Amino acid sequence: MPALRVEQDGFRLDGEPFRIVSGGLHYFRVHPAQWRDRLRKARLLGLNTIDTYVPWNLHQPRPDRWCWDGALDLTAFIDLAQDEGLHVLLRPGPYICGEWEGGGLPSWLLAEPGVRLRSTDPSYQAAVDGYFGELLPRVLPYLGSRGGPVLAVQVENEFGAYDQGAGTAQDGAGHLTHLVSVLRGHGVDVPLFTCDQPADLARGSVPGVLSTVNFGSGAARNLARLRERQPEGPLMCTEFWNGWFDRWGGVHVTRPTADAAAELDGILASGASVNLYMFHGGTNFGFTNGANDKHTYRPTVTSYDYDSPLDEAGDLTPKFTAFREVIARYEPVPDGPLPEPSKKLNLLGIELPERAPLFAGLDLLGAPVSGERPLTMEELGQDFGFVHYETRLDTAGPTLLYASDVRDRAQVFLDGQPVGVLERENHEHTLALTVPAGGADLTVLVENQGRVNYGEGIHDRKGLVGPVTVNGSPVSGGWRSRPLPLDDLAGLEYGPAAGPGVGPAFHRGTFEVAEPADSYLDLSGWTKGCVWINGFALGRYWSRGPQRRLYVPGPVLRPGGNDIVVLELHASSRSAVDLCDAPDLGPTEE
Repeated sequence: MPALRVEQDGFRLDGEPFRIVSGGLHYFRVHPAQWRDRLRKARLLGLNTIDTYVPWNLHQPRPDRWCWDGALDLTAFIDLAQDEGLHVLLRPGPYICGEWEGGGLPSWLLAEPGVRLRSTDPSYQAAVDGYFGELLPRVLPYLGSRGGPVLAVQVENEFGAYDQGAGTAQDGAGHLTHLVSVLRGHGVDVPLFTCDQPADLARGSVPGVLSTVNFGSGAARNLARLRERQPEGPLMCTEFWNGWFDRWGGVHVTRPTADAAAELDGILASGASVNLYMFHGGTNFGFTNGANDKHTYRPTVTSYDYDSPLDEAGDLTPKFTAFREVIARYEPVPDGPLPEPSKKLNLLGIELPERAPLFAGLDLLGAPVSGERPLTMEELGQDFGFVHYETRLDTAGPTLLYASDVRDRAQVFLDGQPVGVLERENHEHTLALTVPAGGADLTVLVENQGRVNYGEGIHDRKGLVGPVTVNGSPVSGGWRSRPLPLDDLAGLEYGPAAGPGVGPAFHRGTFEVAEPADSYLDLSGWTKGCVWINGFALGRYWSRGPQRRLYVPGPVLRPGGNDIVVLELHASSRSAVDLCDAPDLGPTEE
């Protein structure tokens, strides 16, 4: 494929004027067996380019461990995009935001006290250099300058918004300049670009690097602000927010199709290039969702449907046809009939007759570490999941438990019996309990509900982070901190489920499928927890909503017998779950 050039009057590809009409599609949020289907539909929409972030935290989960295969086979995804006639905008971060856990920054960076992320901090820059040193040699053959589909590479992500309140302008400029130097030093010779919201363009721009703008409305006004900042060169909206994401406890956010289509028309009518954020949102599988914290912590739900032109299952929504009509006014759109929705599986009443109490299987799930205080996830070398804390209370009577910083949700038990919950989201720190005569074991099970992905809050260590006291004093006997990443459940020992489904406990069942197909797992009657099917981590559920069903990709299922495991943290009023043929992302109004 020919190389992209940035000229005074716009983009040129192979010497001809070129407009980027792109859409966001994150390979790590889509089952790899479905990549080609989504890419083909992108081309059918009229897109000529696909945009993807690269999640550093998944590709380098530990300082000495790298993952580049399976669902993280970036170059296989790029190959498929090229096969489908699509260019690629590559956004490797190192910070990506994207409502993704920690904004894509590995949690092990936070194991170093005082580290300053997204800065000129030498330890951070050294880690970034190592990441780019692994990533960039893999993608260099795919650059447009070498005949590949990658048109351009983004530098950082919306850095102007971060630099506004974090560190000095000089530090921010040095960080961005360093990233440009590393990219160029590794041989990235295609155009580089930054993206920022309109008010942050000056802080997020780098001399010699194309500036682009992000917005959801006000195309004429915001493109004019970009032109004021950058008098020459192409105009581009790198993130046109055609939908939005959801948070637990909120509503399902949607954007009217006609409104989004009209705004897209305004962008294209101005002659600007555009990237739909998102074309296809996908799913925050497992524990990969992020969170926001603008004075109150708000975790993002499992679905990343984003009210996009393709829904979570890859089916066309009304926005697809509306956007296709708009794009056809300005750019060629492939002919051909639009695909029908994929087949969905409907299987009700899947019983889960086996149970494995979480506390009975602790030694199979993680090894405890003793210390004078509770250890954070990062100190335990842990990315996702839970931490199980345990200590002994010897003094009987009324007791006040104080945890200065719970991240993010703590279930408290005395001798294995639940006595309360402390939630970061509700700014809760104190719990009253009564220790029986003879003392009791105090257990605190803390869930990482997703590291903050935006703003200074990305320095988001997990577990019991600050001091913990009992009746105003530290616990004299110390603590045992046990990491529970829940990345391997194979050793759990199940028995027949007898009595009410009181948690925390794993519930297991099997079901038969003649022909695998997409489906949605309904957990009505269950309270809060996580689900695995055939070992594939679907994600979290919570009766708080809005999301009521979890998307199940068809490739996760197999003909014949299938296994399902549900970790219920509290209690369930039924012993079965349902596979349904329609999504339920919740109400759109309170």
